[in-house]
Amino acid sequence: MNTRVIALLAVSIVTIIYGVTFTVAKEVMPHYIKPFGFILLRVFSAMLIFWTVSLFIKNDKIEKSDYKTIALSAFFGIALNMLTFFKGLNYTTPISASVMMVTSPILVLIFSSILIKERLTLIKVSGVIIGLIGAIVLIVYGSSAGGDAKNMMLGNFLVFINAASYGMYLVIVKKVIVKYKPITFIRWMYLFGFIFVLPFGFTELQEVQWQTISTGGYLRIGFVIVFASCITYLFNLFALSKLKPTTVSVFIYLQPVVASLYALLVGSDNLNTVKIVATILIFAGVYLVTKQPSNSISK
Repeated sequence: MNTRVIALLAVSIVTIIYGVTFTVAKEVMPHYIKPFGFILLRVFSAMLIFWTVSLFIKNDKIEKSDYKTIALSAFFGIALNMLTFFKGLNYTTPISASVMMVTSPILVLIFSSILIKERLTLIKVSGVIIGLIGAIVLIVYGSSAGGDAKNMMLGNFLVFINAASYGMYLVIVKKVIVKYKPITFIRWMYLFGFIFVLPFGFTELQEVQWQTISTGGYLRIGFVIVFASCITYLFNLFALSKLKPTTVSVFIYLQPVVASLYALLVGSDNLNTVKIVATILIFAGVYLVTKQPSNSISK
């Protein structure tokens, strides 16, 4: 088995883990632990793991001017990203949340055009409009989509903010990440992320009644910490070292498929017309945004 096949297998596993995480995390919150407390536990545990791993490799020296960018990356890529995602997931359903996450490429294009003056074409603008219409349909009419949701509209809106935050993170981190080894960068980003989420999750983490958590609850919490926070990063790093970033990013479009199949399998969510229409619009928008010009050479 060649390295490309192994890399594709690795990123496929990442997609499966993320897809399953939508439902697994939903089963933990808020029964065992509230969203912000869960995020603090997740970020703190991942930070310890990455800093421990970094002890066994030769790390790059971070330039002082880059700490500001790393801190900003941590704010958008960890703090705002994770806090709004878990809080939103607590209110909405796994399928709706996974569909909303696919708006990230559209939001990346918007932020890139503003911050780094990336050129917009008519097709890409059309994709942005169509995709955002799909997102608005899911946010506004999501309350009729059924499933185990406390406040579907608020939940979908928070997951949309999560997707926007992650899109901003991708634009900010684009230049600085190539200067350092991934582990070197990630350990500092998680350290800053921990500082940012600490005030939000400290009280909720203190409220956890650890003795009342079942074995299944601990396994789900462990899954999110070890697999969704650490294994996914490590496998993605390996995949990025062997594949083009565009190849890896395409796999995000499979997350709603995996999330939907798993949610339907365990009975934690259902499909209806609203979700299907919103999904079609968002995927159509993403297709137009990511579509290569006809005269470009495929690599």
